[in-house]
Amino acid sequence: MQNLPQELQLQSTYEDWQNKKFSNPKVTIRVATLFSGIGAIEHALKRLKLKSEIVFACDNDAFVKESYLANYQINDKHFYDDVSESSLNAKKYKHKVDLLVGGSPCQSFSMIGERKGLEDTRGTLFYDFARVISECRPKVFIFENVKGLLSHDEGQTWEIIQKVFQELNYDFSSQVLNSKHFGVPQNRNRVFVVGFRQSNKQFRFPARINLETKMQDYLEDYVDSKFYLKDKGMKFVTGLKNQVKSYTQINGEVALCQKANQQFNWHGDFIFEKALEKLKYDEQLFEINEIAEKYYLSEKVEKYVRLEGTKTFKTRAETDLEIARPLLQSMHKMHRAGVDNYVTHSGRIRKLTPRECLRLMGFRDDFKIVVSDTQVYRQAGNSIVVDVLIALLKQMDISKFGV
Repeated sequence: MQNLPQELQLQSTYEDWQNKKFSNPKVTIRVATLFSGIGAIEHALKRLKLKSEIVFACDNDAFVKESYLANYQINDKHFYDDVSESSLNAKKYKHKVDLLVGGSPCQSFSMIGERKGLEDTRGTLFYDFARVISECRPKVFIFENVKGLLSHDEGQTWEIIQKVFQELNYDFSSQVLNSKHFGVPQNRNRVFVVGFRQSNKQFRFPARINLETKMQDYLEDYVDSKFYLKDKGMKFVTGLKNQVKSYTQINGEVALCQKANQQFNWHGDFIFEKALEKLKYDEQLFEINEIAEKYYLSEKVEKYVRLEGTKTFKTRAETDLEIARPLLQSMHKMHRAGVDNYVTHSGRIRKLTPRECLRLMGFRDDFKIVVSDTQVYRQAGNSIVVDVLIALLKQMDISKFGV
């Protein structure tokens, strides 16, 4: 490879994991998850067409559990609502887990004693993640967290986490991966730690691949009217402040990082859609998406109103005035065809739908939505991008660790 042009070297690296075949494709992967969310690793294994068995899962959100149980096969007694030692004692699962995946919320650790190891994490959610590794001894673990973990608490948190993984006697590697480098048009940086119970000095994180899709490729063909913004929302997301600070993005090719509250505060990605070529009158000149069909002009009247180059067009009716004529005439006159002010609009702005958010997290449309839109937005924003997990699983050849 040394003598190849750089672009060919890169292409060879890309193909290393993308086209890699599993060495034991018929094995079963025994998987367990903490802070399970909607099962990104479970969905990754499904997309890879690998057999899997869920040993246990854990999440304290009742709505998450509802989504999880609707999409994956697991005995309810092995789904835990509490990750603490009093609820989940993982010793009974020792050597029964091939792959453990999770990402605990970022918390500061106690520095009492300055041991900077497992005992310093006691009382935090990371402690329970490490404890479960110690108790069930999975062959492989994947730990995912926000990029800010590396600088959290002036770097002390990350220092302790690495020390803990060393204490657990796992050979581990870490790297920040962005989903847009692994086939999904979303700018989502996350730190991943991959640990092996047995030495795996040859493991290298998967190389970036060219992004061949845009956010628009993930959009639904038909969208319910409830996702379209009204006047207040439109003004907010198109405001200069939001655009400059990148709180919002309209029709971007690469989506902003999804968040748990992504659609509830008018932050995130929005879609501008061109409207049908129709005229309509809006009595108050705002919330034009909410106007009843009866206010649309008929095809015949529309042609009359838009008849250019005639006295009628110039004196009797105008469209798209920056400032509409004062509405001084009575309502019955406004109903007369071809008289007074009319409003056109060239398009509408809408939120991403829950299904589109799931697609941008790597979940195919066979993922069942069984909770409210609000909950789906939160669940998608909290998930791991499935395609990044797929790259990791292929790179390590997860089938080598199955049974």
